[in-house]
Formats: sequence, C-alpha cells, structure tokens
Amino acid sequence: MKKEKSLNLSQEEEAEPQIQKLPDNPGVYLMKDGKGAILYIGKAKNLKKRVRSYFVGGKDIKTATLIRKVRTIDYIITETEYEALLLENNLIKQYEPKYNINLKDGKTYPVIRITAEEFPRVYRTRRILRDGSEYFGPYPDVKALDLYLELIERLYPLRKCRGPLKRRESPCLYYHIGRCSAPCAGKISQEEYLKNVDGVRKLLSGETASLLADLEEKMRKAAEGMRFEEAARYRDLIRSIQEMETSQRVVDFDEEARDYIHCAGQDKRCIILLFRMRGGKLQGREVYRGPFTGTTAEVLEQFFLLYYTDSSRVPAVIFLAEAPELSSLEEYLYRTFGRAVRIRLPDSRRDVAILHLVKENAEHELRKSVSAEGDLSALEDLRRILKLEKLPLRIEGFDVSQLQGKYPVASLVSFHRGVPDKQEYRRFHVKTLGGAIDDYEAMREVVARRYTRRVNEGKVLPDLILVDGGKGQVQAARSVLDALGLAKVPLVGLAKRQEELFLPGEKDSIVLPESAPALRILQAVRDEAHRFATQFNLRLRKKQIHLSSLTSIPGVGEKRAKKLLQQFGSLKALAGATVEEIVQKGGVPLAVAEQIARALVYQGGED
Repeated sequence: MKKEKSLNLSQEEEAEPQIQKLPDNPGVYLMKDGKGAILYIGKAKNLKKRVRSYFVGGKDIKTATLIRKVRTIDYIITETEYEALLLENNLIKQYEPKYNINLKDGKTYPVIRITAEEFPRVYRTRRILRDGSEYFGPYPDVKALDLYLELIERLYPLRKCRGPLKRRESPCLYYHIGRCSAPCAGKISQEEYLKNVDGVRKLLSGETASLLADLEEKMRKAAEGMRFEEAARYRDLIRSIQEMETSQRVVDFDEEARDYIHCAGQDKRCIILLFRMRGGKLQGREVYRGPFTGTTAEVLEQFFLLYYTDSSRVPAVIFLAEAPELSSLEEYLYRTFGRAVRIRLPDSRRDVAILHLVKENAEHELRKSVSAEGDLSALEDLRRILKLEKLPLRIEGFDVSQLQGKYPVASLVSFHRGVPDKQEYRRFHVKTLGGAIDDYEAMREVVARRYTRRVNEGKVLPDLILVDGGKGQVQAARSVLDALGLAKVPLVGLAKRQEELFLPGEKDSIVLPESAPALRILQAVRDEAHRFATQFNLRLRKKQIHLSSLTSIPGVGEKRAKKLLQQFGSLKALAGATVEEIVQKGGVPLAVAEQIARALVYQGGED
C-alpha cells in the first residue's frame, strides 16, 4: 500500500487535467469538501477510470449533488482490489462519510431474546447486546410475536425476575398461576429448566414437528381420560403453533442457508431489502435505508461489509437481481469467516420468484420513502426560479368555485415537502358576495379569513402561497397579505391557459418548460385545490337538490327534510326504507311517511 496523495478540483470543468494525474492502479479514493471533511469513500479497480466516471456523461441528481461539493480527492494505491476492499471498509467505519451508506434500519422490529444466564430468561426487546444472548426474529408482526411469547409461557414456563437468580423461601405468584417453574425456590432443577429453554429454542427456530407430535399425544390421552378441558387446551396450542407456522414462514424444504438481496435507488435515496431463508423457511425481512451515491455495485459492496460482521449471519449463497462484479467480496467473506459463499444470479424458478418478491418489496419501500421525504430537488428548482429566500417546504394553495353566483365556495390545500398534507386542508363558504360573481372578492375574503386567524393564533405561516389564476387573483391576495403585515410571505399565481406564473408587481409572466420539476409541483398544488373546491361545490348543489326533492312533498318542510337526510345519510337510502322505518327513524307521522315513500319511488330515489 502506498502513501495517500490528492488532487485539487477548483471547478468541475477543470477536473480532466487533474484526473489524468491519477494512476491506473487499484485503490481507495476519498472525496472531500472545501473544509476537508470526507464526503464519500470508494474503492476502484482502476482509480483513474473510476474517478473520471463521476465527471463525464449525464450525471443523475445524487452524483451531481455530491460532485458540486467536492473540492479535493485523496487516494491511496493498493496492490490488489481485495486489499482496496479491506481498506475501504476500515476507512468508512472510521470516518462515517455523509454520502456512504450507513446501514440504518428502516424500522427497528422487536426480537425475542434468550439471555446468557445460569437460568435464562425469554422476553421481547429491540436492543441487541453482544453478551452471548441468543436472538430470534425480527418480527414485523407484533401480534405474532405476542402469540409466540404466550405459547412459551404456557408450554415452557421460565422465570420472569430480572438479573441473577435470587433464592427464595417460597415462589412468587407467577408459579401459582402456571407461568413460572420457580427455580428460585428449588421447584425445578437446572437440568430440567435448561430442557425447557431448549424447547423454546426449537420453537423459535421452527423445529416444531416433535413438539406438535408430543402435544397431539397429550391431547389424545386427555381425551381418552375424559379430561376434555385439558384436551381442548392442547388442541388450542396445536392450532396456535400451526397458525404461527403458516403466517410467519415460507417453506421450500431446502436446508441451504440463503439470502436474497435487492437494492432499489432513486435520486439520492436507496433501499436495500433482504430476505433470510434458513432451514427452508423465511425467517425475516430486513429493510435498510441510506444515501445512494456511486453505483449499485458500490452500494451493495458497502452493505455487505457492514451487514456480514458475524459468522452467524453469513449464508452459503447470496442471490442478487443484478450481476455486479463482487468476486472480491466472496474472497473477503471466505478469509474473514472461513466459509465459501457464492454470490450469484438466481438460476431456478424458485429463486427467481423469491427474488422478484424481494424486488417488489424494495420498490414499494422506496416509493414510501420518496413520498415521505418529498421532492426536495423540485422544491430547490422552485426556490431558484421564484428567487425565494428559503426552500418552500410548506406551500398553501387556494381556488374558488361557484356556478353562476350560486354555492360560492373556496378551498385551501397544503403541501409539505411537495406531498399533500390533507390534515391541513380547509373548505370555506364564501359569505360576502351576496349572489354576485366576483372571483377577486372571493379570493380576498378567504385569504383574509385564513391568515387573520393564523396571525391571531400565532401559527406558522407557509413558505409560499399559490392562487389559481393570473394577475387579478394575485393582486387580490397580495392586498390582503399586505394589510395583515405579511408582505414578506411569497405569493405566486398559476394561470391555466398557458401555465404561466405571475408574481406580485411583475409585469411579465414566467413560462417554464412542461417538464420542469418546479412547474410540476405548482401544478399539483393548483390541481388539488381545484379538485377540492369543485368537490365541495358539487356536494352543496347535490344537497340542495335533495332538499328540494323532499320539500316538494306535502308535509315536509326544510327542517324536516334536513333531519331525514341526516338520519338516512342519502336520498337513495331514504327511498329504500320502509314506511315503518321512515316513521321510526325519521320521526314523522305515518301519513307523511307514506307520502315520502310514494314520492321517492316515483322520483327513483337517485343520489
């Protein structure tokens, strides 16, 4: 291994002359920012080719983001690619760079722990301690986990007390209710106690054939002895174990230990999903999230080094959806753990099917992650285009809806990080128009009502307000915001005709390309506000039609019509009710109920 060297990159376009100075040897490269902080560490079979790949061709968002921050690249030459792999592993663990995968579990699922004590305990935990204890799981299905623990208590009652066993004169309450074997009071020998622990171990490992046979024999003998309650308890235990086997395991009768892994990446995010097959059964699904920088092969390489740190985790074969060159990892696993591990593509229908399932799970988790984190790159484009002081993480959008002056309503929708936040949606009845058709006045009213309340209650204001419309709607909203002392709150209008952006006080509009991410965000807010307002307007019109249908019936006024719709939920439900139900539920006289039934049958009872 040679001494660390470096090259300086003051500008990205000046990178090529510097890259030419890199050697063609294998080694490790360390990308640093202007302050010398390590951003990313990678391994290369050829340092010059690998580093150049970051600066040539079309770069995706994740790579472009990294390269914009890189100012120097240090590198260390090694004799072999395998030596580079080991060095990369050590340096990543030492420095924990921001853009390297850090193997954070997407969710900390609980596990079952068997403690390494003279008289072991069994319980649920989320903490993994390297003290010789045994762990089983993880269990995404907490109900299934609780069922396991209940079975353990009933089949193999172990002690509940924490810490080293303390001798007692008499056992505690758990012994008397059959949930502890009371080793503290000498009610069971250590040999028998450890047999119970071994039974727990077999149950959690899926070795249930002998246990089920034993329980079935006990059930048969209890039934023959006419101890039917006891037989029923054994029957329920057998069913519980069988249900657990069905719900928790996927069985293919192949004893070979296998891992199925897929890496799904988008922009700067990646999801690594792993299925563990042991003894022919699916023992768990593990999800990890991390930054996605570099190639899929590099991400998987780093994942392997961080995940396979214990010989108990290392399988005989690892299946991947793609075939990156990972022969150095096979060598690493063999030298580290003394066992041959095959890393390869699936070559049977069974393995293809399992890996397809892993891929579907990984892509689903990625979609969830993208949705939760929002589209920050599009928001960054929007900030730049509108010259905003900060990223518009919270955008609130307004739209007005009415039909020839009737049922005037408005909607407010709220997007956080580019994703709808429906808990913050609001509807408004526009009250100041008096039958006039005036979208500008309607906009002034709802903007005033919304932000007067926010100011009075000391609530957080949005980073950007969007109104559906052009200069007139923008000016109407701006005048209200200025009057409320909110002149610094950014405002933009989006007109449907040519998808133009209008800013307050600006003469010319802004027209963005149809594919622009910033326009896509604003269109999503505008369209959602329009949908929400129109939906509210239609509901009011429909409700009025229903009221008119009822008030035209003799004996039904507006008050009674509203009560009937409230009680039955819809005109269709009311039309389907019997006369007796209308009398009882609607609280109307029999004669009126008969009139209602006849009238709605004639009208068809449409919603």
